[in-house]
Amino acid sequence: MKHKILGRTLIAITCILVASIYGTARALAEDIKIGVVDTERVLAESAPAVRALRKIEREFLPRDQELKKLAVQAKELQDLLEKEGKRMPEAERRSKERDLAALNREYQRGQRQMREDLSLRQNDEVAALQLTATKAIQIIAETEKYDLILPLRDLVYRSPRIDITDKVLKALADK
Repeated sequence: MKHKILGRTLIAITCILVASIYGTARALAEDIKIGVVDTERVLAESAPAVRALRKIEREFLPRDQELKKLAVQAKELQDLLEKEGKRMPEAERRSKERDLAALNREYQRGQRQMREDLSLRQNDEVAALQLTATKAIQIIAETEKYDLILPLRDLVYRSPRIDITDKVLKALADK
């Protein structure tokens, strides 16, 4: 009989402890406000991102057009050599072949340089945008009393109700 009473008492104490721990954990969870942000979407769709993309396109358009002109010149020279190369005097044909090789080298060098410059420019703009987005997220976090905001990219699951990406995009629309 003593064992039954002791067993029931232990079960009762265990239930009380579990309920207490569950209640405390639940209360703590209710006090914590968590949000997530789709940073890739912010970097692609935000107003500053769109403006940066247009700016870079305008910046690199003249170089791109120059490269296209070189490509057209090289193509025309290659077509000429293919059609009339056998009828040309040897010296003229060799001269045109050297010109074609020089055009191809100039085109490849220009293309490589433009890719490198474009990559550097994009990295600069992304860094500036990340800084602006981080500031906007911090303002939202402080204003709306978030305890934690995580990037969406690394999460396995999230509830749509904690996604603040649209709020961040709206905040960045004004910048």
